[in-house]
Amino acid sequence: MEQTSKIALVTGGSRGLGKDMVLQLAKKGLGVLLTYKNSQEEALSVVSQIQQAGGRAAALRLDTGDIKNFDQFFVAVKRTLKEVFAADHFDYLVNNAGIGYQAPVGEVSEAAFDELVNVHFKGVYFLTQKALPMLHDGGGIINISSGLARFSMPGYSAYASQKGAIEVFTRYLAKELGVRGIKANVVAPGAIETDFGGGHVRDNEQVNQFVRNVTALGRAGLPEDIGGVVAFLCTEEARWINGQRIEVSGGMNI
Repeated sequence: MEQTSKIALVTGGSRGLGKDMVLQLAKKGLGVLLTYKNSQEEALSVVSQIQQAGGRAAALRLDTGDIKNFDQFFVAVKRTLKEVFAADHFDYLVNNAGIGYQAPVGEVSEAAFDELVNVHFKGVYFLTQKALPMLHDGGGIINISSGLARFSMPGYSAYASQKGAIEVFTRYLAKELGVRGIKANVVAPGAIETDFGGGHVRDNEQVNQFVRNVTALGRAGLPEDIGGVVAFLCTEEARWINGQRIEVSGGMNI
């Protein structure tokens, strides 16, 4: 495994899409600091897998919807960077952590809406803000959106609206941080077979069949379809990609 001084901070990196992102980043030689909310054992297993392959990794707990604890989190980030990576900055921020939610507009509760806002938009906004002093000039930010921000499916209005906000936010990051050479891009997965949202796409055959029928490549996505794209955006080869939305959906609803 090629070694490099580059480091990525990936939220929600213990399982699903985030886990594959972390593993693909490590394969490219980046050090990875991943976060988890509840899955400590799984997070430590990912760290061990990377270390056994000769890479550098560490895991920290973070609830991305609990904005008041972000200052404390970055104290831990600073300590971990020094202890594990012999560094005081990182190069890439991947805002991946999220929660699933589905309900018709008429049934969305205010509590559920607020939780979605905190995790998918407010949390991403202020975590990114807090990260900026520790992000190297010339680095990058990758925000994870959804195909649902482009096409509409009943039941996802609250979730998809937050992803739409993230896409606008990303363009502003690209514009404002360009003076520091920091790129900001969106990766928008289509329907993916993971345990996200209760494994809805993976375990419900009717849903899976629907996804296959509306996807040009004829199947639902897998985590390994996404991680490599995120990892690519954290390389020098992607240095001129900025302010872009890259949908990785196999051609859903085209």
